[in-house]
Amino acid sequence: MPHKTSLTYSDAGVDIDAGNRLVEDIKVLARKTSRPGVLSEPGGFAALFEVPLDRYRRPVLVSGTDGVGTKLKLALEHGRHRGVGVDLVAMCVNDVVVQGAEPLFFLDYFATGRLVPGTAREVVAGIADGCVQAGAALIGGETAELPGMYSGNDYDLAGFCVGVAEFDQIIDGHSVAEGDVLIGLPSSGPHSNGYSLIRKIIELDNADPEQDIDGRSLIDRLLEPTTIYVKPLLALLDPVEISAMAHITGGGLIENIPRVLPVGMQARIETSAWQRPAVFDWLQDRGNVENEEMYKTFNCGIGMVIIVREAAVDTTLSVLNAQGQDALVIGRIESGTGVRLE
Repeated sequence: MPHKTSLTYSDAGVDIDAGNRLVEDIKVLARKTSRPGVLSEPGGFAALFEVPLDRYRRPVLVSGTDGVGTKLKLALEHGRHRGVGVDLVAMCVNDVVVQGAEPLFFLDYFATGRLVPGTAREVVAGIADGCVQAGAALIGGETAELPGMYSGNDYDLAGFCVGVAEFDQIIDGHSVAEGDVLIGLPSSGPHSNGYSLIRKIIELDNADPEQDIDGRSLIDRLLEPTTIYVKPLLALLDPVEISAMAHITGGGLIENIPRVLPVGMQARIETSAWQRPAVFDWLQDRGNVENEEMYKTFNCGIGMVIIVREAAVDTTLSVLNAQGQDALVIGRIESGTGVRLE
């Protein structure tokens, strides 16, 4: 039997007007990220970007996609949404730049059970912040209101980045050799990985999110946005021949570094080479987490690893430090398999 009153999309939980208003807000934010090559702005059916053929002899497009994971649950619980927008960009652009590519543009997907314009604007503002840091243009995206799929105000994010690299300058790890040196760049915290374990530790410990961890609250430490390494690494491409780079994400140092090593090569890492941030000590202590599990789950203070010839170490450190990075030597490449922690 037909329903007695006329139903609308709004009755089903989808607010088209709110979505349209958000699109107008996004256009303003996207303009702040514009760069040469942008031929359109958000709101159309597709986004347009002109490949910079004038700067590349044989350009190769390099793409990456990622999300933020259950760090979003903490953001929702504490009403802090802007930082996860930065996280979303970081997780994608950092993956693209390790191939030797310059990020060109970024698109996002925001899915929620009920569109809360203020929350969505904060997330997209964070995405715009991240794009500015990476030098990538926010040229499009999608906002989906999916009542029944997501509960209440819950939301999820996905990001998509496209960059460009010169064909003969692609960095893929094939030239890594015994004796190469590993240089680490500090992380800003757990970045966007291991948060299911983090949330479990908080739950079991009944932890106070405002407790002090080395001068800042625990929740501040955990919601600190992921570091975007793009500009320092791009500055390194010309003066240094890089053997490989590894973005330390899910799987930590133990699982990410082997992804760029040739067969028969092992990374020997001196964990005493850097001061592990206090938040990781807190997590290990309160969760009674084994040491190997820590280095397999979290970045433990090193968010990016660059592998170079020994002769290039001084130049590498100089360039990176001039870019505001506290770069340091954390190990060497030797014969073997995987990663050996010392």
